[in-house]
Amino acid sequence: MLYKKILIAFASVLFVVLIFFLFNYSTNKPDKDTEYQKSFYKNYKIFALDIPDSLDFAGEKVAANRFDVRESIDHELLINTYWQSQTIMFIKKANRFFPIVEPILKKYGVPEDFKYLALAESGFVANTVSPAGATGVWQFMKASALKYGLEVNENIDERYNIEKETEAACKLLLEAYKSYHSWTMAAASYNVGMGGLNKQVAMQKTSNYYDLYLNSETARYIYRVISFKIILSNPKKYGFYLRKRDLYPVIPTYTVKVDSAITDLVGFAAKYKISYKLLMEFNPWIRTTTLVNVSRKAYNITLPKDGSMNYDVLLSDVPDENIVLPDTLK
Repeated sequence: MLYKKILIAFASVLFVVLIFFLFNYSTNKPDKDTEYQKSFYKNYKIFALDIPDSLDFAGEKVAANRFDVRESIDHELLINTYWQSQTIMFIKKANRFFPIVEPILKKYGVPEDFKYLALAESGFVANTVSPAGATGVWQFMKASALKYGLEVNENIDERYNIEKETEAACKLLLEAYKSYHSWTMAAASYNVGMGGLNKQVAMQKTSNYYDLYLNSETARYIYRVISFKIILSNPKKYGFYLRKRDLYPVIPTYTVKVDSAITDLVGFAAKYKISYKLLMEFNPWIRTTTLVNVSRKAYNITLPKDGSMNYDVLLSDVPDENIVLPDTLK
């Protein structure tokens, strides 16, 4: 009997304790959740984006007041603003590769805005190859590469030489501009090909890009390029805060001219005190382990200057900066 009373007393105490903890948990947990939610809503913000009132591509006005054009720009701007990892890489790489591309565009009289087309094509990844076989920063198919003076064979593929392929791209774009008298249409033809674009111009009886009904890729193409121009022209406005030290620096190089075969590229690299890996990093247009050169053609092999691969050296002239946020973001 005593045992039964003790058991009942113990069960009663246990019941009271259990009720206490359940009540305490049920009353405290919402408070914690509420504090978390308050903090979340206070600090997490996603904004719609402003589109500049006046837009142009290559000096040609963009019809951004039209609903279809404006919403297409908005679409690409949102994608490339909120795909932060990709776009921040583009900003970093642009600092290294725009200085290579810009002088060549200027030399050929192609508007500087076409540097954003190269960015859209490949993200400045030299070894990019599309499913269709388009290759390099400017994404040349083999036939087009040969047509515009690039060497493409088992040993050499100059679609991987950014200087030479930029020159080839300029020649192609100048030919397109001569046909369309519009840089916007020349850019569109770079994506779909002049033959494909000409077919649509003839069928739809307009040569205005913004009035053409095109396949989804080409229909988005110019707007994507424009979105890169908008963001990279004013990264902070779209939430990208980078110090100069965060950007990929230009690596000082020099060239060595060779007009004979190189049967031992590893030994050639060692002669200039670099690894074979770095030799191929700076010269991805050499596609095999030797440089075959039966015709004794002159090639320029790019090499890094002494000490130029060390980040301390590369950033020695870059000032230290703090990221300064506007008051609205502090």
